[in-house]
Amino acid sequence: MVDFLPPDVRSRLRGLRLVTRRAVGSHGIGLHQSHSRGAGLEFAQYRAYEPGDELRQIDWKLYARSDKFFVREAERESPVAVWILIDASASMDQRDATRPDYSRLDAAKAIAAAIAELAMQQGDRFGFMALGDTGLRLLPPATGLRQRDRMMLELLDVSAGRAFASDQQLGPLWERVGTHDLVILLSDCFDEQAVALAEKLASAGRETLVIETLTIAERDFPFTGGYRFRDPETGEELLADGPALRTEFLARFRAAREALHARLDGVGIGHVTHVLDEPVDLPLRRLFSAQGTVG
Repeated sequence: MVDFLPPDVRSRLRGLRLVTRRAVGSHGIGLHQSHSRGAGLEFAQYRAYEPGDELRQIDWKLYARSDKFFVREAERESPVAVWILIDASASMDQRDATRPDYSRLDAAKAIAAAIAELAMQQGDRFGFMALGDTGLRLLPPATGLRQRDRMMLELLDVSAGRAFASDQQLGPLWERVGTHDLVILLSDCFDEQAVALAEKLASAGRETLVIETLTIAERDFPFTGGYRFRDPETGEELLADGPALRTEFLARFRAAREALHARLDGVGIGHVTHVLDEPVDLPLRRLFSAQGTVG
């Protein structure tokens, strides 16, 4: 099996649970109950037989001991599905000079694998879509080890295109994402279409979270000489001296991010930032740990 997660990350994920706002109403993000009582595979409890129950659910051994009918209740899959949306535009292929083999998209794939691991651990269905201008790459939600392995193989073939998916290409997304599903968008949020999609999903009642992925250079701007800066999507270039540009860049970049976060807050979208030198489970711990805060 292809594995995007280092052993230490997988170990840390065991103490984490996916959570949703709906589980606790308007009091913030809380634990999502991923199982409900019914006819499933994992035993949950006994209850007294009621008219209409299927005879195959009766525990006949218990009946022989007690002379009473009891039904074995099991846990069944939650109707909730976790949808992982991956921005596959050109800017997601950006990487740092200190680690040229690791892009934003690579980080998004690793975070997607971590989300899948969490969903699998608690029995939730999970699937993903890669959103690029070549069309949607889609894996419908399911649960279990086979689904996780299928997703890992699908992620291998995801590559960055030129731009974010168009509104026309996003049609299948609206057909498949259910009202009660949890949507997690992995993106640098540089494309207006990506941010607009998150806003539309939230406005349509889908619980939506955003993990904003940044390079180390965008956080620190460590350039010490003359550089040619190039926009990977528009091709526009800027020749500039790194130290002279640093203060202005960091101020403008910080202002742009604050404006983005205000937009997301305005429609109730939880969000965290992930920088490429951070552990891939850190944004999930910020979103879902009992002590974590969203922002």
